[in-house]
Amino acid sequence: MEVPVIKIKESCPGKSDEKLIKSIVNMEIKLPFVKMESVEEFKSLDSPEFENVFIVMDFQDSVFNELYKADCRVIGPPVILNCAEKGEPLPFSCRPLYCTSMMNLVLCFTGFRKKEELVRLVTLVHHMGGVIRKDFNSKVTHLVANCTQGEKFRVAVSLGTPIMKPEWIYKAWERRNEQDFCASVDDFRNEFKVPPFQDCILSFLGFSDEEKTNMEEMTKMQGGNYLPLGDERCTHLIVEENIVKELPFEPSKKLYVVKQEWFWGSIQMDARAGETMYLYEKANTPELKKSVSLLSLNTPNSNRKRRRLKETLAQLSREADLSPFPPRKRPSAEHSLSIGSLLDISNTPESSINYGETPKSCTKSSKNSTPVPSKQSARWQVAKELYQTESNYVNILATIIQLFQVPLEEEGQRGGPILAPEEIKTIFGSIPDIFDVHTKIKDDLEDLIVNWDESKSIGDIFLKYSKDLVKIYPPFVNFFEMSKETIIKCEKQKPRFHAFLKINQAKPECGRQSLVELLIRPVQRLPSVALLLNDLKKHTSEENPDKSTLEKAIGSLKEVMTHINEDKRKTEAQKQIFDVVYEVDGCPANLLSSHRSLVQRVETISLGEHPCDRGEQVTLFLFNDCLEIARKRHKVIGTFRSPHGQTRPPASLKHIHLMPLSQIKKVLDIRETEDCHNAFALLVRPPTEQANVLLSFQMTSEELPKENWLKMLCRHVANTICKADAENLIYTADPESFEVNTKDMDSTLSRASRAIKKTSKKVTRAFSFSKTPKRALRRALMTSQSSAEGRSPSSNEKHVMSRLASTSSLAGIPSPSLVSLPAFFERRSHTLSRSTTHLI
Repeated sequence: MEVPVIKIKESCPGKSDEKLIKSIVNMEIKLPFVKMESVEEFKSLDSPEFENVFIVMDFQDSVFNELYKADCRVIGPPVILNCAEKGEPLPFSCRPLYCTSMMNLVLCFTGFRKKEELVRLVTLVHHMGGVIRKDFNSKVTHLVANCTQGEKFRVAVSLGTPIMKPEWIYKAWERRNEQDFCASVDDFRNEFKVPPFQDCILSFLGFSDEEKTNMEEMTKMQGGNYLPLGDERCTHLIVEENIVKELPFEPSKKLYVVKQEWFWGSIQMDARAGETMYLYEKANTPELKKSVSLLSLNTPNSNRKRRRLKETLAQLSREADLSPFPPRKRPSAEHSLSIGSLLDISNTPESSINYGETPKSCTKSSKNSTPVPSKQSARWQVAKELYQTESNYVNILATIIQLFQVPLEEEGQRGGPILAPEEIKTIFGSIPDIFDVHTKIKDDLEDLIVNWDESKSIGDIFLKYSKDLVKIYPPFVNFFEMSKETIIKCEKQKPRFHAFLKINQAKPECGRQSLVELLIRPVQRLPSVALLLNDLKKHTSEENPDKSTLEKAIGSLKEVMTHINEDKRKTEAQKQIFDVVYEVDGCPANLLSSHRSLVQRVETISLGEHPCDRGEQVTLFLFNDCLEIARKRHKVIGTFRSPHGQTRPPASLKHIHLMPLSQIKKVLDIRETEDCHNAFALLVRPPTEQANVLLSFQMTSEELPKENWLKMLCRHVANTICKADAENLIYTADPESFEVNTKDMDSTLSRASRAIKKTSKKVTRAFSFSKTPKRALRRALMTSQSSAEGRSPSSNEKHVMSRLASTSSLAGIPSPSLVSLPAFFERRSHTLSRSTTHLI
């Protein structure tokens, strides 16, 4: 067996050669090697027992050309390093091989007229390990195109083969020395894909100004250009076929006149679609001509024609009555829909019952025809209407699944997946489960209608599936708004999804309704069924056993909708708590609780030194059992990015304290004066403190009156401590009694003084050379407090306590234990400073 001999041309002496030699000798290649000063030396080493392999650093110099002409085996340093790292043998190549960044790729070229450029590209592909095919076939992995026309281009589009620009090869060659680089990696390859509208100049006809602007922006984004209508340089005219009946000018032979589906289809496929399938043609409707001829009644056979016209109009009327789609709503109507009102039977109008919601082509047709009794009873009429609406509702669900969900979930989509799996799950949720249950309900109703009898029980059908309805509807209804927001966000951010919606929503199966309008049908369905069952009960005699069954069925539906509303309320409450956690930096994790709900948010300004500096903007989050206190951040941190790539706004608040409502002893309503406006205070007794603490605030928002806020707060405090007299928690006080005022809170001087104070604190902390540990400070504080309890109060402290003698009665505790915040913290800081000095 022949053993290759590696010969290294010493063109770049130094560490690079040493690395190559080390790789060859020590890294599993284990081949003999020879280091040469010049290429001529290899002639003396030729032997039939060995195969010579030359490593050349530069494939452009004269040495490479001599070896190439001599038909020698030449490789580049990246090949040696890759094989040494992986412990693999040297790859065999009949051509010079510098790197393996295009190994296993099969390329085909189209649209190149300059032979020199094509030869250069082919050579580079061979140097990187790629294979070239002259003719396009199924084995070709990439088509390198210099134009967007030709047979090869069309076949590549139909097969979903990536179509690349020539720059892809040049950029890959620039990165030839990167060991782990691969030219077929999606992130690198997608930069050089041929955009759908390359070499295309478009114009638009029949679109509104908003639609036209949107399509022009998409054209630029997808590599094309646009010009005004009628410009001779245009290559394509995009026509809204539902509006334009005739072109305003005679198009040239070079101009493609296509429907808008070609435009959106090209974006969705991420490649220019073939124009022949989408050519615009003038509307030729024989049915219209026939109906017009029927209207010409001034003929000898006018009676016969009148009869035929009457039959035609009757047929059209019947088709209109069973039309699966109501008239399209205004866009504003969509945004005015309220889930809460839709789930309320009493507020659901009869007009919300729609006779059908999708074409029958999406589902299997009924094998049996609905029998018509000789005398149609009112009960049968309502039962038939219930069956028709249920059948059409199932068809709508089938349309959502087959036209939208299934194509988005398909593997091997042209241009890659349109949406991520988690986005698809968020949009469609439990739609397949709802479809399965209602298909069974429809089949049971169909069997009942086919074998109709007045004694047949319709209520039993809905009682049979009531448990299933409880399981499948809450997950969808609760997250419908999130589903709607996901659709809107993805449509704005992902052009291919926008094109996908445009194509499918324009199909007759959708009745010209958007995906959001279709997805709201499950929200509307249960109230509609409840109304029909109520109507059915009215037309059911008292002797009929179905009367009581219908009442039970209506009750079960109400329970389902009540469960949905309650579950939705809990879901929204949990979402509000999560929003608080994300908004408040450092928010305690124990705020998240299943029994907790957000009651009110109030924006305030701190009027004392606690819980933060005077003048700080403070946000109070009132929950049913606690109060979260947070201040505005002075420096906002960076944006948070979730694992799924979704970004959240940075936290704008900083956590101060999470206070149980049981710690609030009194709520002080500060009287309105010239120097004090919209102020209140909380008398708080923390479990770690020996005295009460006063927290004073000024409300900054005028939307919530202070009186309503204080009553709300007291009511939840009373509920927490199990007291019925919530009003006794409110105490009206004068601002002078507690040294509370709101004067000059917004003045420039006040803001400047607060800024100076913060700066001085930062400077003090920065230049503090004697930083006492927290444990030592806590120990010193406890020692000083115990020593202070043994001594009699000073005259200053007596004065403070005498001023607040009336305040002590608020909390029902002796006056010596109640001090004002300034005096309390002043004494603590004074004792703390003495103890700290002693420790140092």
